[in-house]
Amino acid sequence: MLRLHNVNAGYGAVKALWDVTLRVDEGEIVTVLGANGAGKTTLVRTIVGLIEPSSGMIKFIGQRIEGRDPHRISELGIAYGPEGGGILRDMSVRENLEMGAYHRRAWERRDKSLERVLHLFPRLEERERALGRTLSGGERQMLVIGRALMALPTLCIFDEPSIGMSPQLVEQSFHVISQLRDEGITVLLIEQNVKKSLEIADRAYILENGRVVLEGDREELQTSDLVRRAYLGL
Repeated sequence: MLRLHNVNAGYGAVKALWDVTLRVDEGEIVTVLGANGAGKTTLVRTIVGLIEPSSGMIKFIGQRIEGRDPHRISELGIAYGPEGGGILRDMSVRENLEMGAYHRRAWERRDKSLERVLHLFPRLEERERALGRTLSGGERQMLVIGRALMALPTLCIFDEPSIGMSPQLVEQSFHVISQLRDEGITVLLIEQNVKKSLEIADRAYILENGRVVLEGDREELQTSDLVRRAYLGL
């Protein structure tokens, strides 16, 4: 579904990604793991068109998308839940969710999508009329996931969705992400919570200093000495 080949990207003269090659197959949950500053957020911002790569190729369902405008990439079926939320603080939970259904196909089905999201996240239903600025960190992250689903995506990209969540809400959010795969939605998950990510992922990549240093299926990475020592504290 998604293919990156030798992608290089950065901010002006500062290079943040070095020859990154990875794939996400239809129906998978693929996680990209790494410490702060590893290049994870730069990677997803490059995929969704917020950063233009200096070289390399990005394909989504056979179409090259590098250099396209973000809204065009979204209309192809990629939804992005950014780190930190990016919610509209002076709009209600419901209004924020409806913003996720901005393109025509999603807007026509927004009521059904809203019902589904509120079923997945009962806390959002309780706070449906609350303004974004009154939400807790965990509630904001739930809202980000829900807003992405409103776009009727075939691929969801979530950047650090567990940030600011209590352990209980982390469990709920990872359960929802796992459910998405069962519903036919492919997921690219960017996370620092290595243990939880590897519990639900099919495959994983380790990013260090903007380079992929390790890749494999869940079992391979769970037993990798590098992962156990550097990321699981074992």
